[in-house]
Amino acid sequence: MAKFEEWKEKGVLIFFLSACSPELNLIEILWRRIKYQWIPFDAYGCFENLKERLGYVLANFGGKYDIIF
Repeated sequence: MAKFEEWKEKGVLIFFLSACSPELNLIEILWRRIKYQWIPFDAYGCFENLKERLGYVLANFGGKYDIIF
């Protein structure tokens, strides 16, 4: 805590984020989009289908599947 003033004088700002902030974590945003929008509900019927569909989405991320943060 003693370093905060020194850092502030040097223009370094410290922001405290809550320990659990999924709305600020980019991977959580991506995973939510994959789970609820890009993988169809029927893919969850068996593990092999889910694995195949997830692989397809990840292989096409940045092309067919994209997020603008």
